Amino acid sequence: MKINNSKVQRLFIILGGFFIANALIAEFIGVKIFSLEASLGISALDITFFGQTGSFDLTAGVVLWPVVFVMTDIINEYFGKRGVQFLSYLTVGLIAYAFAMVYWSINLSPSSWWIESGAENGVPDMQSAFQKIFGQGLWIIVGSLVAFLIGQIVDVTVFQRLKKITGEKRIWLRATGSTLISQFIDSFVVLFIAFYIGAGWDLFTVLAIGMRNYIYKFVIAIAMTPVIYLGHFFIDQYLGKDLSDRLKSEASSA
Repeated sequence: MKINNSKVQRLFIILGGFFIANALIAEFIGVKIFSLEASLGISALDITFFGQTGSFDLTAGVVLWPVVFVMTDIINEYFGKRGVQFLSYLTVGLIAYAFAMVYWSINLSPSSWWIESGAENGVPDMQSAFQKIFGQGLWIIVGSLVAFLIGQIVDVTVFQRLKKITGEKRIWLRATGSTLISQFIDSFVVLFIAFYIGAGWDLFTVLAIGMRNYIYKFVIAIAMTPVIYLGHFFIDQYLGKDLSDRLKSEASSA
């Protein structure tokens, strides 16, 4: 599809920029593990999967990944499979570039005064802290990128197939349904590559953590369904009915 309308161009840039920004941020904040129960102020939910009992200790990145998949569905609706694929490949390239720059910066010789500059705040070695936070392991990076790409391919494929069945009706079914399927795959692929292959974790431990991650993503995906309708409303208002309908029609046939 040729993007030759100024409103369409601006819409694609805004959606694409938000999509890429969320994916990049999710990658870098993913090193933090947080307690969902403690954050909500509730008691720990010790749930057992595959003989492994644990609570919802999640990476901070899972807060933003559902947003990325919602953006995927909105972009898919208006710009089709090609639009999503273009942004997905561009995002992977930019994330890889970002990590390359991070590793380059880690290997720069730090100033002696900077190393001790955080001592009063409980950080005696700023270089070690910088390396620990930003220097994610290679297997984690590979696992995350592979899972992201597979998740995107599955999401866009399921979305388009459901749209052929539902037409313009049941936005919730194709958007939420494709997200639930793609995030199920994404949840396990990243853990399998990063920790089963990369770190030698026990398979049942990986599966148990994956299930807890997916339960969280499942709930969030359902909860964000109204956001999809809200996004459609604002975009349709911005484009106007005729242009919006034409864009969605071209997206379905591309």
